Amino acid sequence: MLNGIITQEKDVRTEAAADMHPGTTVVPTANEFEDLVFANKLVKHTKSNTIVLAKNKQLLASGTGQTSRVDALRQAIVKANAFGFDLNGAVMASDAFFPFPDCVEIAHGAGVHAVVQPGGSIRDKDSIEYCNANGMAMVITGNRHFKH
Repeated sequence: MLNGIITQEKDVRTEAAADMHPGTTVVPTANEFEDLVFANKLVKHTKSNTIVLAKNKQLLASGTGQTSRVDALRQAIVKANAFGFDLNGAVMASDAFFPFPDCVEIAHGAGVHAVVQPGGSIRDKDSIEYCNANGMAMVITGNRHFKH
């Protein structure tokens, strides 16, 4: 933007489990909900686009500041694997919605069982259908944390 400025309002919202609405027929377990809330808090405070992978209220890895949510996810998986973290049963939080099922497919292949995302894509159903077909839980917040 030549000779201009870009401003962003402070993101003051933090979702609790009650703010996360199931998008899939599979509902997260109580432990997964705890991990989804935790991972979503980390997403809120991380540079967009970001993907956070967590398990047992521990950050396993994050992919941050990418122009592509797929690249952010791949970055997170590589980081988790480099540190020897087991992603089986992990959760994934994203600050971006999923207009294609690619991220949930990649996450599922890495061992992720539950996902939190803002929703809002006209193609949300594609990711939801993939999750339903593969026993993954997905919750939708309706709020996008987008930090720049």
